[in-house]
Amino acid sequence: MIFDSPCATLKKISNGVINLGDFIGAKKILEKKREYIMPCLGHFYSDPPQFMRGEMQYLFDTNGKKYLDCYAGVSVINCGHCNPFITKRMIEQIKTLQHVCNIYLTENFVNLAERLAQVTPGDLQKSFFCLTGTEANEGSLLLASIYTKSSEFIALQSGLHGRTKLTMSLTGIGMWRTDPQPVGGINFAPNPYCYRCPLGKDPATCDLACANKIETIIQTATSGKPAALIAEPIQGNAGIVVPPKGYFKRVKEILDKYGALLIADEVQTGFARTGKMFAIENFDVTPDIMSVAKALGNGQPISAFISTKKIADTYTRPGASTLGGNPVSSTAGLAVLDYIAKENLMDNAKARGSQLIDGLRLLQKKFPIIGDVRGIGLMVGAEFVHADKSPAFRELDELLEELKNRGFIVGKNGVGRNVLAFQPPLVITSKDIDDVLNAIEMILERK
Repeated sequence: MIFDSPCATLKKISNGVINLGDFIGAKKILEKKREYIMPCLGHFYSDPPQFMRGEMQYLFDTNGKKYLDCYAGVSVINCGHCNPFITKRMIEQIKTLQHVCNIYLTENFVNLAERLAQVTPGDLQKSFFCLTGTEANEGSLLLASIYTKSSEFIALQSGLHGRTKLTMSLTGIGMWRTDPQPVGGINFAPNPYCYRCPLGKDPATCDLACANKIETIIQTATSGKPAALIAEPIQGNAGIVVPPKGYFKRVKEILDKYGALLIADEVQTGFARTGKMFAIENFDVTPDIMSVAKALGNGQPISAFISTKKIADTYTRPGASTLGGNPVSSTAGLAVLDYIAKENLMDNAKARGSQLIDGLRLLQKKFPIIGDVRGIGLMVGAEFVHADKSPAFRELDELLEELKNRGFIVGKNGVGRNVLAFQPPLVITSKDIDDVLNAIEMILERK
C-alpha cells in the first residue's frame, strides 16, 4: 500500500500551479471514508465535490470550479479562507516556536487573554484556553459548578453544546444526543422559537412565557439552587432561532434571583458575526461565563471560556490543556481580532446581513415554501415549509444540491433539517449576496 507523504498536497499545488490529476477525487474519498472513518460522520450533498483550496469567501474544488462559501465551515472562517493577513503571522510564529504547553511561559496566550478581556462584554476578564467549542462549554459548566457548589443545570430545548458526555446531555436536539445514558440533574426549558412556539403562545401577547417557565423549572424540578443555565444567544443548529429582544434580560433576572449563573455559548455566534463582537450584546445582557471557539482561530484550533475575576478565581485546583492556547493558535487569535477591527467586519456583517434578510423576505413573498426568515447580522436562516407548516426538508436538499452545482455553498440546520442557513465569511460583498439571492430565485422559479 502506498501512502501520500505529508507534503503531498503541497506538491499538488506547487508554484501556484494546481496538478489536478494528483488528487484522489471525491469518489475515492467517499470510499476511504466508508472504510476508515466512523459512520457517525455524515456529509452534505448526494454528489459532493472535493475542496482543495480556499481564498477569502471562495472555495475551489479539484476540477478548478469556484464556489461562493456562504457557510464558512459552520461559522469558523469569519475572516475568510487562507486570509493573507492572518496566515502571514501564523507562518512567522510556526518558524519561531510552535509548542511548549501552557504550563511554560510564552507571551501570545496572555496577550490574547488580555485582548479578550478588552472585547468581551461587562467585566469578563479571565480566560482558560483549550481547543474546541465542546471543551470550552465543558469548562464553563465546570467553573459554574465550582463557583456555585451545585451540579444541576438548565439548558434550552433544541440547543447544541458539544459531544462530551455532559455537553451532549445538555443538548436539546435528539439527533445529536447519541449517548444512551445521559447525565442526570439536567432540565430543559422551552426555547424562544417564536415561529414554532413550544408553548403554543402568540409572540405578540405571550409576555415572554418561555423565559418565565425557567422560574417554574427552578422551583419544581431542581433543588432550588441550580449552577447555571447554558444557552446560545442565537441557536444555530436549531435553525438560527433568534430570541425576542427582552428574552435574555428576563432570564438573567430569574437566574440572579436564585443565585444561578448565565453561560453564553458563543461558539457559533461570536467574533463579529451578528454585527457586534458577541451575539449576547444584541440583547443588552452580560453573561457570567462565556465560551468561545470556531472563529477565534479562523480555522486554527483554539477555544476559551471566560469569566469575571470573582468567579474565575474559584478555579484554583490544577488545570491545564496541553495544546490550549499554544503559540500558533494564540497568534491566529490575535490576528483575527486585529483583522476584525482593521477591516470593520462588524459593520460589514450588519450591512450585508440586512441586505441578505431583505432579499430573502422578498423571495418569501414570492415563494410560499419560505415560511420564515430570521437572523441578526450574517447569521441568517430561511425556514422551508409545506402549506401545513411541516418541514420541507427534501425540497431544501434539492435546492442546496442545485446551489452547489451553480457554485454556491449554503448550509442547512434546524430540528427538521429544513432551514437554509447563511453563516458566510464576514468579508462577503454586496455583489456576492445579490448573486446567491438571484440563484435561489432562479432555482425556485423552476420548481
